[in-house]
Amino acid sequence: MNTSARRGVGDADQLAVASFVLGLLGLLVFNLVLGPLALVLAGLALLRGTTRRGRALLGLGLGVADLVVLTASIAAGHGTFWQFG
Repeated sequence: MNTSARRGVGDADQLAVASFVLGLLGLLVFNLVLGPLALVLAGLALLRGTTRRGRALLGLGLGVADLVVLTASIAAGHGTFWQFG
């Protein structure tokens, strides 16, 4: 395996880990931003052939969970988390 191919898989592995971490953080804060970002990073990691497939799938699931939590929060009437003034 040449160096550029190894670097590509390494980059995909980093995307998988970043997706997992952002998805996990999104459950706590900024789920509107971090949820979709986790979904995109997980998708990119899977398309690029990550060796950390489980981590990418967890990031994908957590990204979806972020959006479900956001939807449930808005439906419950607690959609405004930030109030100015």
